[in-house]
Amino acid sequence: MYEISQRIYVERTLAIIKPDVVHKSEEIEKVILKAGFLILQKRRLLLSPEQCSEFYAHQYGKLFFPSLTAFMSSGPIVVMTLARHNAVALWKSMIGPDNITVAKETDPECLRAKYGTSDLKNGLHGSDTYSAAVREIRFFFPSTVIEPFPSKEQTEEYLSANVIPVLLRGLTELCKEKPLHPCIWLADWLLNNDPSQPQINAGNILGGEK
Repeated sequence: MYEISQRIYVERTLAIIKPDVVHKSEEIEKVILKAGFLILQKRRLLLSPEQCSEFYAHQYGKLFFPSLTAFMSSGPIVVMTLARHNAVALWKSMIGPDNITVAKETDPECLRAKYGTSDLKNGLHGSDTYSAAVREIRFFFPSTVIEPFPSKEQTEEYLSANVIPVLLRGLTELCKEKPLHPCIWLADWLLNNDPSQPQINAGNILGGEK
C-alpha cells in the first residue's frame, strides 16, 4: 500500500534573551536545542534607545513604552533565529505568559517563570505570529531571505489539484504493468508524466498544423 507522506514545513521565529538574563544565555540555548530547534542565526549586541523604539514601534503610546525601551537598551542582548516545525507557537509556549505572576501560577516550568523577575524584566522575547517573526528577523538580520509560508489550506489545495491525481494515475498504471522494480518504474513514469512540464503533441510536430 502506498502512502503520501505529509510535508513538514520548517518555520522560523525570533528569540531574544533580554539584558536581565543574558548571563544565562548558554544555559537557555541548551534548553532551546533540547526542544528540537535549530539556531540558524545568532548575534550579541547592544541596542540604542532609538533602535529599541523602532523594534517596539507597535507598542508606542502605551504607558510602559519608555520603560521598555530604556530597559532593552540598558545592556547587551542575544538575538537568535530559531527554526523547526511550528516554531512560533512552540517558542511562545516555552517562554510562557508576559505577566510573571501569571507565568509562575499557571506555567511554573516555562522560561519566564524560571528566569523572569517582573513584567518588564521577563527574561525572553518570542514573536507573536509568523508575520511578526518575518518582520523581527529582518530587523536584526537584514540580509535574511524568508520563503513565503503556505497556509494549510493552500497546501491541501495544491496536493488535491496537482499531486494526488497524477500519483493515482501512476499507481493505477503500476498495478496494470506489475514491473519487476516498481519504485524505479513509478519514478520514471512520474518524470514522463510531470504535469508541470509542457506536453508536446508529436503528431502536430510531424504533420504540422492543418
